[in-house]
Amino acid sequence: MFRKALLALAGVALLSPASAQTLDEIVAKNIEARGGLDKIKAVKTLRMTGKMTIGPGMEAPAVIEIKRPQMTRLEISFQGMTLVQAFDGKNGWVINPFQGNPNPEPMSPDDTKDAEEQADIDGSLVDWKAKGHTVELVGKEKLEGTDVFKLKITLKSGDVRYSFIDAESWLEIKGEAKRNIRGTEMETEQTIGDYKEVGGMLMPHSLEGGPKGSPMRQKITIEKIEIDVALDDARFAMPAKKDAPAPTGRGAEPPAGLGTGFTPDASRPTGK
Repeated sequence: MFRKALLALAGVALLSPASAQTLDEIVAKNIEARGGLDKIKAVKTLRMTGKMTIGPGMEAPAVIEIKRPQMTRLEISFQGMTLVQAFDGKNGWVINPFQGNPNPEPMSPDDTKDAEEQADIDGSLVDWKAKGHTVELVGKEKLEGTDVFKLKITLKSGDVRYSFIDAESWLEIKGEAKRNIRGTEMETEQTIGDYKEVGGMLMPHSLEGGPKGSPMRQKITIEKIEIDVALDDARFAMPAKKDAPAPTGRGAEPPAGLGTGFTPDASRPTGK
């Protein structure tokens, strides 16, 4: 009887190999599904061109650029003006003419921290130990009918992110985060999808997110991704201030979706 019980337990173990997935295996399969470590690390620059929702029924052209080792820049154009948010590897800055100021200004510490995270071209799971992050396997669960592995990522900064990896494709399909926005902690979530092949790698072309549990959503649709385009370091450095005043009046009012915070998860191939 005891021998039969052992054989039965062995059979159950053989029928459920997915439950034996380790954290290292999940991370390795995610990296391989994206195109492999060599291809990911070979990318020196990225330029993503598309559109972003900025309010109910409104979209604006957006360009996201990222360059190693840790620089990124976002431009959103609307009503003849362009909002710029950038990180030069050390400092973040923003130009927001919609708030009546044509001059570059330093980002807030919270926004700068977010920008620094977005400047990681590889994503937080690649070389996470060397980067000083901590990654834990929370478990396997269902996400809208899809089996996913939920990973808890504690960044070197102490901020916590959750990544949901599809158990079949091994690609990230959702991310969650706690963000400090103007002194208030906010939980955000983002769905990641429409993966397409670019340069032998799979990269998402659709990102949609907002406050957790809220119907408010901001969507980024990527129409074109260019790899290893020439990007001068000067594009990421804060420019000198201008003397000319910004336009005023109703045309300068910022659309609902255009704030000063750095747009999360769009400035690297995989989101978080």
